[in-house]
Amino acid sequence: MLDINRIVSNPEDLIESLKKRGIVSTQIEEKIKSVNEIQKKLKWEAEELRAERNRVSKEVGILKSQGKDISEISANMKLVGERIKAIEESLAKEEESLNELNLGLPNLLDPSVPEGKSEEDNVLVKSWGEVPKFSYSPKTHYDIGEALKIFDFERGVKLSGARFYTYRGLAAKIERALMNLMLDTHTSENGYEEMWVPVLVNDESMTATGQLPKFADDFYRLEKDGLNLIPTAEVPLTNYYRDEIISEKDLPISVCAHTSCFRREAGSYGKDTRGIIRVHQFQKVELVKFVAPEESTTEHERMLSHAESILQKLKLPYRVMLLCSRDMSAASAKTYDIEVWMPGLGRYMEISSVSNFKDYQARRGKIRYKSKEGKNLLVHTLNGSGLAIGRTLAAVMENYQLEDGTFSIPEVLKEYL
Repeated sequence: MLDINRIVSNPEDLIESLKKRGIVSTQIEEKIKSVNEIQKKLKWEAEELRAERNRVSKEVGILKSQGKDISEISANMKLVGERIKAIEESLAKEEESLNELNLGLPNLLDPSVPEGKSEEDNVLVKSWGEVPKFSYSPKTHYDIGEALKIFDFERGVKLSGARFYTYRGLAAKIERALMNLMLDTHTSENGYEEMWVPVLVNDESMTATGQLPKFADDFYRLEKDGLNLIPTAEVPLTNYYRDEIISEKDLPISVCAHTSCFRREAGSYGKDTRGIIRVHQFQKVELVKFVAPEESTTEHERMLSHAESILQKLKLPYRVMLLCSRDMSAASAKTYDIEVWMPGLGRYMEISSVSNFKDYQARRGKIRYKSKEGKNLLVHTLNGSGLAIGRTLAAVMENYQLEDGTFSIPEVLKEYL
């Protein structure tokens, strides 16, 4: 959700941002201007009528004291009152129309975001670690897992359908070990407070973080209860302070949580249909920050380093990509993707997205802080995966695989097993 006053006074920012995202902005711009002009006209008329009513009210008082007939004036004032009420109703409708339009608008892009049409235009920021070399053709995580009988895809499908899976034995233990490693690192070393949050949230929560109304097809909904399964812990964590005012002295606030995450994966048919890369239910540790606006750029870079720290502990090679304008989520102003090397798949795979939403989510959720001057201002929100646990397990299996079909355990995980 954007600052309407900024859009109206400086529409060029919105037009340029929408253009970079590949969105035709003509109708949007015209709609905003039209609504703004109607609002101005109605507000002016209402103010004139109220001024007239105040002036006449004083005259009525004088006439009544003189014993004169005020019936005609009273009848006219009744009409004025009815007109003011009609104007207020019209203004409310225009406000609702503008609010609905605003809810569907993507965030304004940060000036540092490169313009591009697809992931091919993303910019390499850095690479870390040595890509392992094998004297044999490396296997995929799903071939390794099935051969060792620690992945069972057939029974996952039997239980729930396509893109569901089950772990057995070692895979389940490593997933739990990875979860503990991530939570321990983020809470003990990176300054996050661990939280436990619901995986079912209401529509207000989904609206605040940007899933509703535009992306309703991307998540699972329980119509009978009016609740939604979370696509990521970003939703409940960010909404923790919805409709609240935080004291400036408490900023920045850094929280993290482990949850199951649920996604329909709409539009991804045919992509990564094998293995545990693109599935409907998965585990993830999420990082969320609430910061003062002047700190969000610095905190964004810091959060990126926190997500990287897990891969560095596991000694998994990765690269950081700055996403281009058309490869970003609608709610983000700037996003880094961390991509881990997958030797069995023969490519890099996203394992974390770290985004700065600036005041976009805070405006939707009315998440504010009280400044030292006593003003209520919008916070900036940030979030990142720290990390997607199933994908991390897959990366460990592929990078640490041995020729006999087994794989070794990263040193940092041994204390958890």
